[in-house]
Amino acid sequence: MNYDIIIIGGGIVGLATALKIKELNQNLKVALLEKEDELAKHQTGNNSGVIHSGIYYKPGSLKATNCIRGYNMLLDFCRTNEVPFELCGKIIVATSENELPAMDNVFKRGLENGLQGLKLIGSEEIKEYEPHCTGIKGIVVPQTGIIDYTAVCLKYAELFKKAGGEIFLNQKVDDILGKNSGVEVVTSDKTFSGKLIINCAGLFCDRIAALSIKPIDVRIIPFRGEYYEIKKDKQHLVKNLIYPVPDPNFPFLGVHFTRMINGGIEAGPNAVFAFKREGYKRTDFNLTDFYESVTWPGFQKVAKKYWKTGLGEYQRSFSKAAFTKALQRLLPEIQENDLIHGGAGVRAQACERNGGLIDDFMILENSNTINVLNAPSPAATSSLSIGLTVAEMAIKRL
Repeated sequence: MNYDIIIIGGGIVGLATALKIKELNQNLKVALLEKEDELAKHQTGNNSGVIHSGIYYKPGSLKATNCIRGYNMLLDFCRTNEVPFELCGKIIVATSENELPAMDNVFKRGLENGLQGLKLIGSEEIKEYEPHCTGIKGIVVPQTGIIDYTAVCLKYAELFKKAGGEIFLNQKVDDILGKNSGVEVVTSDKTFSGKLIINCAGLFCDRIAALSIKPIDVRIIPFRGEYYEIKKDKQHLVKNLIYPVPDPNFPFLGVHFTRMINGGIEAGPNAVFAFKREGYKRTDFNLTDFYESVTWPGFQKVAKKYWKTGLGEYQRSFSKAAFTKALQRLLPEIQENDLIHGGAGVRAQACERNGGLIDDFMILENSNTINVLNAPSPAATSSLSIGLTVAEMAIKRL
């Protein structure tokens, strides 16, 4: 079980990194370890399947540069490998005057990030794009699309294995041991030896990093996003994608409407603090996960700053009526009985020890590991770009 590179994590970022390493140097021996019995089971397999344009992100940030580059790489990959996607576009809608400054900032960022065809529209024009949507001003974003990211992952995996890469499922990492010749990764039933580890473990990336970096000043705080689906007889209310103006101080996009590539319309997600890292249900609880989150100084600062916003998110979690009311700001015709419970996802949001929620992608290196420590949305859109960046870092180290 000797390898040049061992990748931990079988989500979209880990698989994209594995594929890019083999594309850059097919002779390298690469293993990818996934603790579950299938790939893309967590963040990748439980998101809304949106191809993000890059309009929201601070120009020059890792999110902006990787989203724009990754967007183009993803579309080229899907066209080459016949992975279905659709560039249906979306509108971002302001429903009150106090949202207009934030909307103007989003529009400005889109222009600075090089997006073409962006268009500011008024209340009447909104109806031309989404006849049942109500707002005072909007932004048309033609680049936005929809896709099945699990299908993308499976294609990444297929090509990686075709190039000689190896994937090991049911391999939960228990320890990382430094050796004179490199490093060993110890799982429940195997030991893998390598020269370099790449940590793409998503919801557990901080714990994996802590096996070789002490102290680590970043902790993953899990936030659950819950979705409703619109009943079939009311799906005509949404043509494509309808988003609110995001709160500039809160790293979530707000509840929105998304047409899915495989059919149907999703509404959501909210963003509530989860009591378990893989806590997809409101009743899920893990004492270790909960204790690590609430005792983290950075999270305590976040909770103090955003407690009002957090209470609103919890209200929408426990009250279908409250969730519906939030949706009605964009789509007044939607009614509580038009919604049925959908799925949920958990976002791995990194938080600094004495700061707050980290807004940008974050990659941390030490002598034998490269750790992807913050890769929330738009990481799926950006996956090939992030993967190429990490692959280039890895190959320079060997």
